[in-house]
Amino acid sequence: MRFEAMFARTATASDGDARDSSASEAAAFGVRVHCAGRDSVVGRGFTGVEIGRLALSKTKLAAALNSALNEALERARADLREKSATLKLLGAKAANLMALDLVEPSTKCDNAAATYVCDPRGLDHGELDRACREASAAVCGLGNEIAFNAVSALAELRHELFVNSAGSIISQAFAFSQGDCYIVAQTADGHQETWDVIGDQRGFETLADGSRDELSPHPDLHTFALELGKETRELAAAPALKPPDDEVVVVTDPHFNALVAHEIIGHPCEADRALKMEAAYAGRSWLLRSLAANEIGRPIGSPLLWACSDPTLAGFGHYRYDHEGTRARRKLHVEAGVFRGFLNSRATAAALGVEPNGSSRASEAWHMPLIRMSNTFFMPGASDPAAMIADVERGYYVCGNQIPSIAESRENFRISARRVYAIEHGRLGRLYRAGSLMSDSKRYFMNIDGVGNDLRLFAIPNCGKGQPMQVKRMSNGGPTLRSRARLGGG
Repeated sequence: MRFEAMFARTATASDGDARDSSASEAAAFGVRVHCAGRDSVVGRGFTGVEIGRLALSKTKLAAALNSALNEALERARADLREKSATLKLLGAKAANLMALDLVEPSTKCDNAAATYVCDPRGLDHGELDRACREASAAVCGLGNEIAFNAVSALAELRHELFVNSAGSIISQAFAFSQGDCYIVAQTADGHQETWDVIGDQRGFETLADGSRDELSPHPDLHTFALELGKETRELAAAPALKPPDDEVVVVTDPHFNALVAHEIIGHPCEADRALKMEAAYAGRSWLLRSLAANEIGRPIGSPLLWACSDPTLAGFGHYRYDHEGTRARRKLHVEAGVFRGFLNSRATAAALGVEPNGSSRASEAWHMPLIRMSNTFFMPGASDPAAMIADVERGYYVCGNQIPSIAESRENFRISARRVYAIEHGRLGRLYRAGSLMSDSKRYFMNIDGVGNDLRLFAIPNCGKGQPMQVKRMSNGGPTLRSRARLGGG
């Protein structure tokens, strides 16, 4: 059983005026039952309830839990009947239906506290409003080129409790602070829309003072909005990229690579997607066509390419245990260009014949946990980013991510960039807007010939997955990379 209580305070300002603010509380729980049959098949049933303030009544909470437990048990029994019938019909072809009992449930007991100086529950409502309004007004002050801007901020405290019948009791708390900025600029030469996010698993202090974290430093909210406004204004005056006809050398910055890591490594490495559990609405994975035909142990990139997911690092994707009580740990996806494996839950680990690695998580307690990336990134190399550019006779420097366009199995991609600079004789030249990078995924990774030493992680606040949709926070990133690709319009 998972129980969750959450408090959130938000504020939004646009064009220098306060527009909206709110404070909200929520409480929910989810119950999962595993029901073992005589033929080693395990049926699973889940029920989730958003219970709100009824959680303050022990009588009503106990009644709701008892009702949910019975409902989850009935669903587990129904699942068991269907699996048993399928096994009887298909025999050895359905052997994976018997695999879940190979993975023992968690028996961990632990308590992980949230990290904050400024408790989101005690944050002065006016302070969040003022931070947004002053940042938005500063962006307006950049000049008439700024056609519209919106700045929002959030401070949240979430407390989760996990217990199971094997004896596990895990309490975890998380503090999130997040700042969002959206800016539109218009000049005689063009139009530009830009948006970005900063955030940490800390209190409001991270938006008020900024962060000096080694992997994910960021300015305070006011400076962040102002710098994004200056960039948007500059881009609106820049010419649109005229894509070259042929494949070119591209150097990509850590911010751009965050979205490549998210779409081309992170999602395809989620084992539920790889095992086609969400093929009907979200696609499959280019890393696993079937259990017999896949990329595990095969090269998918140059020997310079390494990638992993690591929830033990600080960032939006940090946690100590997943929602099955499995201890979180680093999972290496790509080792010297060779694909090593997936993020998994207890069920998908059993199907793949590997150990669970603590990647089963839900956005809220009433949702069924899915396999989600955490802090997923390309790992750093030894090269100086400036030297990687200086070695290019003619090419492009692609910076900042905007919008992904991804193939069904993510075997190829097109991702638009915020800024594209020409590289001529080892130096940055003209700035262009409205550019994008597109490539076959494996070809792009195989052509990597430079990996920088400047790893950075970036907050991703809105990764959607599942049906019904679950929106989850995580961090993605990487160092500067150099490869070859085609460029397109934005």
